[in-house]
Amino acid sequence: MTYDIATLLKRNLQEVFGEADDARRQAVAAEIFASDAEFHEPHGVFRGPAEIARIAGVIRASHPDFQYRELGSAEVLHETAGRVRWVSGAPGQPPAYAGTDFIIARDGLISGLYLFFDPLPGAGDVSQDKTRR
Repeated sequence: MTYDIATLLKRNLQEVFGEADDARRQAVAAEIFASDAEFHEPHGVFRGPAEIARIAGVIRASHPDFQYRELGSAEVLHETAGRVRWVSGAPGQPPAYAGTDFIIARDGLISGLYLFFDPLPGAGDVSQDKTRR
């Protein structure tokens, strides 16, 4: 099955990085990522759906109650690339993190995911955060 860019962005954010259940996270990653997909983030590069799901679980475990909220709609470029801005934090609390996910898609699957941390208003740069590992 293949997906449009906006769907891939949403499913990645909510059903891979936002998913608490390891089995569901792995299943969705296998469904939406190409077998040779790469995830680039400030702390490393991770390859393949299983490894991407694993690191998503590590990130999730560091903040198990955090939820992701998209800031506006996904932006799509020619059905091959897209981005979505988001914030993350505990329910009922101000966001603790902000970021932008960029994806490159091939044949309706994510082949490249690039995460950039964005500053929260008044909070400064969070890109050097080391608390996740």
